[in-house]
Amino acid sequence: MTPGRSLHTDGRHPGRRRAAATRVLLLALTLLLLVPAQAQAAGYRYWSFWDRSGDRWVYATQGPSTARPADGDVQGFRFAVSADSSDADQPRGAASFDAICARTPAQDGTKRIALVIDFGTAADAPSGETPPAARSACARVSPDATTAEALASVAKPLRYDTSAMLCAIAGYPRTGCGEQVSSSDGTPTAKDERQNDDSGPSVGLIAGGAVVAVLAGAAVWQARRRRNG
Repeated sequence: MTPGRSLHTDGRHPGRRRAAATRVLLLALTLLLLVPAQAQAAGYRYWSFWDRSGDRWVYATQGPSTARPADGDVQGFRFAVSADSSDADQPRGAASFDAICARTPAQDGTKRIALVIDFGTAADAPSGETPPAARSACARVSPDATTAEALASVAKPLRYDTSAMLCAIAGYPRTGCGEQVSSSDGTPTAKDERQNDDSGPSVGLIAGGAVVAVLAGAAVWQARRRRNG
């Protein structure tokens, strides 16, 4: 036997191979822990604000207290749990200005704004509260009125926090304002229910598959190292 060589024919110290394998397993376990954490990422329960553009909703770039819609505009509000604007639920129901404002004739010195107010689903409601039925209304206001002023004319009471964030429309919800929520408290949200339906693979299956793939790749890598040693 050549001095300085181990009994292993690949010439590599077994402790180094074990250390490398341990690092790979630790990486895989880290991924296993992180993916569920991301799947349970918290969202926020709040009123989102939308503009109607043609036949679709577009997330508003201004808040209702600064936006000044024009006569004939359609705007919407939706109460739901979402992480950000890309994840937000749109208002449901018809959104035609002609239909909403059909019984509100135009008047000189005013403008008409069609508003769609969607109080969301029971899954997104705060504990102990039931969302009212969705409604639409035609606000006839002064030409320089903001969306907040138009909304206040048809859906009082409104509630705001100290930073002027809209917390409640027509008194709903009674409490809370943009609070952070997640399914980790045992209460499924609307997002959870959609993710757990039969329309596609669950997050758990995807996460498990990702970890299995990492472990399989690690095994192949180790095998190649032994062959090439």
